[in-house]
Amino acid sequence: MNRRLFLAGVAAMATSRSFAQPAPWPTKPIRFIVPYSAGGPTDVAARILGEALSQRLAQHVVIENVTGAGTTVGTARAAGSKDGHTFLTATVAHAVNAVLYANLTFDPVRDFRGVALIGKVPQIVLVRKEFAGTSLADLIAAARAKPGGLTYGSAGIGSAQHLAAELLASLAKINIVHVPYRGSGPAVTALMGGHVQAVWADYPTVVSQLKSGTLRALVTTSPKRLAVLPGVPIMEETGITKYEAEIFYGLVAPAKTPPQAIKSLSEMLLAAMNTPEMKAKFDQQGLFPDGTCGAKFGTFLQNITADYEKITTAAGIKPN
Repeated sequence: MNRRLFLAGVAAMATSRSFAQPAPWPTKPIRFIVPYSAGGPTDVAARILGEALSQRLAQHVVIENVTGAGTTVGTARAAGSKDGHTFLTATVAHAVNAVLYANLTFDPVRDFRGVALIGKVPQIVLVRKEFAGTSLADLIAAARAKPGGLTYGSAGIGSAQHLAAELLASLAKINIVHVPYRGSGPAVTALMGGHVQAVWADYPTVVSQLKSGTLRALVTTSPKRLAVLPGVPIMEETGITKYEAEIFYGLVAPAKTPPQAIKSLSEMLLAAMNTPEMKAKFDQQGLFPDGTCGAKFGTFLQNITADYEKITTAAGIKPN
């Protein structure tokens, strides 16, 4: 073979291989759509992650708060993205939207891919310090003694707190009346004012009330006792089994996002979450890191969506 032709062939192969290599990612700023207002726990978690990623990338992470209709406005915007750089922060609302809303323009499971389960926050069943009982058993006994006479507050219809309470009502076979509020904060305020007898709330919302003794924690939904609340039992210790109702925070990608982009972001998030700085920031927010990534997180979303569909059906919660 002519030496000149041979060298030209080698160069051509090298060129074709270089073209076959995947393009570097990201090629522009990454966008996290947060379907909640700025300042809330989901927004704070997204900003903590965004800051950590921005320090590791040549691109910035932009947080975009898109609120409305129980997170469906922001979720719909993310679902339609095809740029490979737009992601959505997902919570329990992402899993129950298919049940609560009849005419969605997207499918929460089909139209998204799991990126990472960032962490979980336990829920706590709270009563006022004046409550006569000291345990979940006492609360259940009070509900059984007067069916329909005990009220509880939550962050709203279809919220993680609402569903957690309904799951307990189903397992304990009690009749308790739900009073929805516009967020955990107002629900806790209502409890402190004596307008409801109990509240299901996420741990970060009630840290100050627990420390001051204004409210009393009866049980947590975490899989093991919290170091910050060593005297408060978990649900299984009270005799209520098969109960899981932690609030999760995750990141999902529109279905058309390139798999390599999802893989790259998952790896970056996992590396960031394992740093002492990130763990300290999560601890300040009452967020317990998880780190389940990719397809495993997608499977988690599928399973928990099916679980919440059963809960909402049993509780008679109808789509809007």
